This record gives sequence, C-alpha cells and structure tokens, in this order.
Amino acid sequence: MAQINPSILSADFSRLAEEAKAVEGADWLHVDVMDNHFVPNLTLGVPVVEALGKAAGTPLDCHLMIEEPDRWAPQYVEAGAGSVTFHAEAAAAPVRLAREIRAKGARASMALKPATPIEPYEDLLPELDMLLIMTVEPGFGGQAFLDIMLPKIRRARQMIAKHGLELWLQVDGGVSADTVERCADAGADVFVAGSAVYGADDPAAAVRMLRHQADEATARASWACGH
Repeated sequence: MAQINPSILSADFSRLAEEAKAVEGADWLHVDVMDNHFVPNLTLGVPVVEALGKAAGTPLDCHLMIEEPDRWAPQYVEAGAGSVTFHAEAAAAPVRLAREIRAKGARASMALKPATPIEPYEDLLPELDMLLIMTVEPGFGGQAFLDIMLPKIRRARQMIAKHGLELWLQVDGGVSADTVERCADAGADVFVAGSAVYGADDPAAAVRMLRHQADEATARASWACGH
C-alpha cells in the first residue's frame, strides 16, 4: 500500500502540534530540516523535532537538507526520528552514515537532487531502507512538479527490482492529486505532500484521497505486477 507523508513545511509553524494531529491517519510526518547553506532556506532543527516527536502520534520522517549530515544526522535519530534522510550530494561517507543511522534504530534514507544521477549510487542501495528522488529543487515548498524526473523514478524502481531489494522509493516535491498517479505508475511507493494536504479544508481526507489514487495507479502499473 502507498504511504503518504504530509510535509509540515506547508503547515502553520505556530500550531505544529495541532497540525501534526490533523494528519494522524498519515503513515509518517515529513519534517524538512534546512540549514541555509545546503539549500537557501532555514527551517527547524533538533529541538523542534524532539518536541514534535512527543506531540505527534505519527512517526517522523526527517529530511536533512543540510551540510555535514555525517555529523548531524545521528542527533535526529536521538531526537526521535524514525527515518532520517541525508543528501548524497552532502554526505562525506554515505555507507558509514547509513549504517550509523540504522545502528541507532532508525530507517536510513538517501536523497538525490533533480540533477544528481542515480547510477553512481547503485551499489550502495542495499545499505538503505529508502531512496528519495526529489521532484523539485530542494529548499522551498509549493514548487511545480518536474515531469522530467519520471524516467529517473522508473530507473530507480528497475534497480531496486534488479537487486531484489525491499527498498522504499519516495518522491518529494509538487506531489498532488494531479501528479501522484504518474509518480506511482513510475515506481514510487512513498509520497511526500505539502500544500496538497495542508492547503486542503480537511487534511486527513486529503491524505486518504492521495493514498487511494496512488494505490489505484500502482495496481495498474507494470512494475507492481507480481510485486
């Protein structure tokens, strides 16, 4: 079944605990951490993640858009994140970092910016629990989905199948009722949605609808046959 991870980047930051509760039917709560260096934006850090972890009934999926993730990522596991994503472009030693995140008890995930090819990282996929394909340039919410990422999602799904991995394939950026089916058809099974959820009158209903759309598209997708 498809997983929907609402992004609190699109939530009301003055009411984070309430906004987290508004999507309690979601699979994970996606938390974007930005340092104003790796991306040109600054968001929240370890203390807010720790507070969110106590307030939210949904596990936290932390996406670190930061420099030096090798140094900082383990702290997000300790703060309560159940899944921690670092960027391939920023990690000095991605295999070691993935193993450290896993050893601390969280799922290890690696993200790729739109212009970063997946092929150089094929051999380290077995070290990961999830791969994130960015479908916008990271740094800001509300951007338009980049259709040119669909072939990359397909190639990632083919690699996962080729190696027989139980690896989640996440997409983040511009995911909405208009794009979620294309992503699912290409091979994604975890979907980060910001404004499509928090911009809706009923965020929980938006989560259910996106999941339904993704499941329907997956059921028809060639990659999922016999999956």
